Amino acid sequence: MARTTTKPAAGSIAAQLDRLNQFRPGKDRVVSCYLKVEPRDRARGKYLIKVKNRVRDLEAALPELELERSTVEAIKADLARVLDFLKHPGNLPASQGLAIFACGPQKLWTVVPLPSVHRSRLAVDRTPLVRELAAAEDEFGRVLTAVLDRTAARFFQVTAFGATEVADITADATRGSRFTGAQDGRPGWGEHNYNNRLRTERQRHLEAAALQIQALDKADPVRGIVLAGIGTDAGVLQPYLHPYLLDRVMGSVRLNAKKVTPAEVLEATLAVRQEWERTSELLLMHDLEEGLGTGWAVDGVHETLKALGRGQVRTLLVDPDVAESGFRGISSGRLSLMEADLRGEKDLVPVIDVIDDAIEEALRQRVTVNVVFEPSAKKAIHGLAALLRFR
Repeated sequence: MARTTTKPAAGSIAAQLDRLNQFRPGKDRVVSCYLKVEPRDRARGKYLIKVKNRVRDLEAALPELELERSTVEAIKADLARVLDFLKHPGNLPASQGLAIFACGPQKLWTVVPLPSVHRSRLAVDRTPLVRELAAAEDEFGRVLTAVLDRTAARFFQVTAFGATEVADITADATRGSRFTGAQDGRPGWGEHNYNNRLRTERQRHLEAAALQIQALDKADPVRGIVLAGIGTDAGVLQPYLHPYLLDRVMGSVRLNAKKVTPAEVLEATLAVRQEWERTSELLLMHDLEEGLGTGWAVDGVHETLKALGRGQVRTLLVDPDVAESGFRGISSGRLSLMEADLRGEKDLVPVIDVIDDAIEEALRQRVTVNVVFEPSAKKAIHGLAALLRFR
């Protein structure tokens, strides 16, 4: 019986990758499924509808691969197994993405929770498509989430697979919620000094929290910072941060410093990071527009695949809703919509979706991949687009 792994532990990812990378190409084919299971995907089983549609399209395209009948039947059995697994919501991880790798003849069945995936995709290939799995932790990087209230600050290191509390500080706070020293009900210097002391204590607390963030980043640089608190406390720390840290603030969120758990920090940080990515997509569209005018960008599936084949691509931009069949040269790895574009290559194979294969190839080249979901930004991309590293 094949083993299923569902715990999102960083250590298990390395073990799963090691096993998947040991898979040797042969006549058998591996089904690789990357699936987005964000809250909007789970609502009314939308994720399952997407998978069913992709299974239907993939089965319809199998004759183009000219495989042996036994191999085709094994692929269909693996696709049915994937569907059966996903039909049960209880099998879904708490994270917002997962990867499934299946090959019945080789007794391969692996399920790996992921913090997110670039886009839902389903593919059949000689080997497991593990580039996105391997890049998940590096692409996410480390995010530092600071949760504050008036008297305490807790700091969490958040990675693709979990949150760990790494530091905490407690402020020297004056007890009591209001000044009650005036006998006749009129404010005086006693009340003024009391309120001034509260402001001073708060300022020192925020300064100490900002210095703690700076020290944690200096010891182990982070890719982003999330600020959290109750009500207005969520973003109150931002003015106290050093300018070089301000550029990395992804956003703020409501969390209770006294009660919050690492699991809640992870969930909140993933949500803030996702919103930050949508905002960043608009900036990428500005870069794309400027690059198209200067020759430092390309748009369209045909031109982008050519640039990817030349190693020109610095950032790959993907429309999540586009799929195109095409061809790939096994020796060169080049992708194209038309067989004629790969003339001279003798080992061409049909590709069910060159968009999915372009993501895999970009990850192999260590290219930054951005699947653009923001509606107005997505309109600027015709299937694929790219910012270039050279012209």
